[in-house]
Formats: sequence, structure tokens, C-alpha cells
Amino acid sequence: MADSYKGDLSFSNVVNKVVSEGGEGAQQITKLIKSGGEVVGYELESGKHISVQQAVDMAKRNELKHVGVSTSKDGSEYIRSLADGDESNNLGNLPSITADYK
Repeated sequence: MADSYKGDLSFSNVVNKVVSEGGEGAQQITKLIKSGGEVVGYELESGKHISVQQAVDMAKRNELKHVGVSTSKDGSEYIRSLADGDESNNLGNLPSITADYK
């Protein structure tokens, strides 16, 4: 593949099924919501809490800023930060809050 690469694709477009740079009114994710150490949702800049699935759906509609939708080895979709060289805005580096979901 390296020999045939022409530089017309960015890395984020290869890794991500969908890239959401955010349209008009798009929200920024500001915090992770964790339960039992796992990410179960996100807090948006508006203060609204959304589930992982809601985040995937919003990203597909270009309603989240600067994320991509990828697929894990088990086939489930998840969101990830788009690479921009700034580690501080990566999802994994955001503050988290704990939720006690049952």
C-alpha cells in the first residue's frame, strides 16, 4: 500500500468510517462519563450528557466537533478524536466524571 499511496487521503479518513468536523450548531465533547472504569457517555459543552451510541449517531450527522467514527475488532462503533497534533484535546485526555448506571 505504501507504494500506491498518492497523498490524497488523510490518516483520519483511513482510520475513521465517518469524519465529523462539526456543522452549524455542532457541539464539543468536554468530559467523559465513566462507569466501572469504562466510558459510557460524554458531556457536551452545553452540559448535556449523551451515551456512546448517541455520540456515534451525532457524529454521523456532523453534530459533533472534531471526531471520527471507527469500528472496533468486535464490530461495534465508537468515536475517537481526529489527529491534529494537539494531545490536550484528545478524548482520552479530557476530564471524566463517574456515573453510577445500573
